[in-house]
Amino acid sequence: MKLNRKKIIHYFSLFTVNCLLIISLNSCYDDKMKWGRDPSYGDVTTAELPLALQEKISRYDVLNSYTNFVLGVGIDLTLYMEDETYRNVVNENFDEITVGYHMKHGAMVNANGELNFSQVDALVNKLQEAGLTIYGHTLVWHKNQNASYMNSLIAPEIIPSSGESQLDVSALLNGSFTGWNRNNAGGITIVQGAGLNNGPAIRFETTKAGNEWDTQLTSPSIPSIIGHAYEISFWIKSEGTGQGRMSFAGMINNYPWVNGGALFSTSGSWTQVTYKEVWDNTAGANVPFTAVANAIKIAFDLGKVTGVYYVDINSISVIDKDAEPAEVNYVGNGGFENGDLTSWSVLNAGAGIEVTNTEKFSGSYSAKMISSSSSSNAWNLQLESAQISLDASKTYNFSFYVKSNVAGKGRVSFPGGMNGNQYPWLNWTGSGASEAFTTPAGQWTLISVDLTNTTNVKLSFDMGYLPNVTYYIDDVKIVEKAAAKNSKVLRRAGPIIINKTDEEKAQIIGAAMESWIKQMVSHYKKDVHAWDVVNEPMNDAGTIRSGKNVTAPASDEFYWQDYLGKDYAVTAFKLARQYGNSTDKLFINDYGLENGSLSKCDGLIEYVNYIESKGATIDGIGTQLHLSLSSNKDNIAQMFQKLAATGKLIKVSELDIQIGTASPTLDQYAEQAAMYQYVVDMYMQYVPEAQRYGITVWCVSDNADEHENWLPDDAPCLWDKDYKRKHAYKGFADGLAGKDVSADFTGELQY
Repeated sequence: MKLNRKKIIHYFSLFTVNCLLIISLNSCYDDKMKWGRDPSYGDVTTAELPLALQEKISRYDVLNSYTNFVLGVGIDLTLYMEDETYRNVVNENFDEITVGYHMKHGAMVNANGELNFSQVDALVNKLQEAGLTIYGHTLVWHKNQNASYMNSLIAPEIIPSSGESQLDVSALLNGSFTGWNRNNAGGITIVQGAGLNNGPAIRFETTKAGNEWDTQLTSPSIPSIIGHAYEISFWIKSEGTGQGRMSFAGMINNYPWVNGGALFSTSGSWTQVTYKEVWDNTAGANVPFTAVANAIKIAFDLGKVTGVYYVDINSISVIDKDAEPAEVNYVGNGGFENGDLTSWSVLNAGAGIEVTNTEKFSGSYSAKMISSSSSSNAWNLQLESAQISLDASKTYNFSFYVKSNVAGKGRVSFPGGMNGNQYPWLNWTGSGASEAFTTPAGQWTLISVDLTNTTNVKLSFDMGYLPNVTYYIDDVKIVEKAAAKNSKVLRRAGPIIINKTDEEKAQIIGAAMESWIKQMVSHYKKDVHAWDVVNEPMNDAGTIRSGKNVTAPASDEFYWQDYLGKDYAVTAFKLARQYGNSTDKLFINDYGLENGSLSKCDGLIEYVNYIESKGATIDGIGTQLHLSLSSNKDNIAQMFQKLAATGKLIKVSELDIQIGTASPTLDQYAEQAAMYQYVVDMYMQYVPEAQRYGITVWCVSDNADEHENWLPDDAPCLWDKDYKRKHAYKGFADGLAGKDVSADFTGELQY
């Protein structure tokens, strides 16, 4: 068996403890020799095991002295760093630790996608002092994720309603807050780039839960018309989950409910909050949110729940719904007034596509497109808009101004379809149907056409028909055609929401996976040499798990596979190999492989074969084995046989055995010990020595601080709540040693 300096020191400490134990025992405990007791006395504790068994267990060496494979334990990082007794038990008995939570995506990644390594780094340093290694747990899983951050990456692009608000937000945009009143001023600031489309946002930080108004921002007075209906809306998100409300002055109800509650909920994804109707008890129905004064105020009340909140400044709107209608352009950055190509994509650059201020029809900028000397097809020079969401039941007018340095020719195609056609023939010039339009030299020309039966489209300016032509495009608009006689268009009911395509989501999530794995594996390249790369990929039927049918996913659940498909694990293993050491041991890990008909075990093995058929390499398979006293022993043996037949390293990754009570009987302690020994026996019997990576027990002791969130009101571990060895310790050690270790003890037992 293994013996090192740590074990020798421990041997002498055990001798001392045993001596003290022998001295302290006396005849008043003789009744505890018997395996049973008066049931009226209550449940048995570890200290009440038969004295002969107590002494046997106390004479056992530390656990990792009984095996040559890696013996690991799942730990709580905080307990290990702060509790000396806990830390000593870990250091003395194990070779490797697995951090239960703190190395997972949800713990490492903040709301901005940045990783905080400080806690785990401190742990690594502590482990190095003790001579222990660390197992990486876990890279890609569907639980314990920063789901708010991940979902925010693939959230729709939102273009808020604009140009109609009665609220002046200039004092927010310049950061002066002039005219605005702040309660908890230090917690209310302006952050550039934190809003929608990288615009400015108001940041609210509530460090202590209290009254709604403890963190409050109140607007200046807003002129209003008594009796007019108003719609107040804004977009908000938070770091994690949160809650807030709006309060008002001068409205029919200054504390209205929204979405059925006094508070609205927030998350890491942008959410629109809108107040436009309030409940009227007299009418017994919702009525318009009307003004009852010539001036109103709005207030953001975010002091109720701790957290950090962001309100997009440009989306805050106070709209008089009874005012004259106004025109709204559905084309983002249609006048190129951002001074760049925001909301546009260059598909084929020709001789160059840029925004310029040298030629413009209106405003300050236009788009400049130059065809190359060899240009001959429309698609040789292409500029495409972001996707535009329209209502197929409405009629819109699409128009733009175009100018060229010499006579030119172009067209607009409609990816996604316009009037059911991506390349429609249109009466651009009034001289007959054609898909192309011509541009006279040196003058701005208006191109205009009505759109019907059109939903989600993009605008692609295809200007490559002729070589060596410079075009200028400006004032690109899609506006709803007025139902009234005047030329103004009724305000749209909500923002333009541009959903990302499945392909775009896959690209974004793929990049997020690479960033996460690259940072974790690279950072711990010198310290971690084995990883759970993919955790719990299979459902109980033995097929790839999905979150699409999960009715109420937890707030920290995110399913990478729903965006990257079956090959998500292929990518994960390739990335872990790319950014880690060539000798790192990379595992796939799952639970319940011993259950039922073993279909989950078969499915995992099949998936391992699939992953490797795609060019990735898996070194090992982890089986968690969260068992109970009634677990099917035959299934456990068959599972080990199936796993061993793969030729992979086999790791028991999270072993614990539930009893079902925090106060077991002596018989239950004995059954638990027998089950621990059985698992080790089957591992040793069916897994060849060369394939035994090792066994990791999950948690150290029955102390509630360790497993209150995992197995509350139970006693699943090898040590009791006071860190005394249980009967299970003997069973586990005997399994590791392959014999009853106590049979070799010499000398008379003292009790």
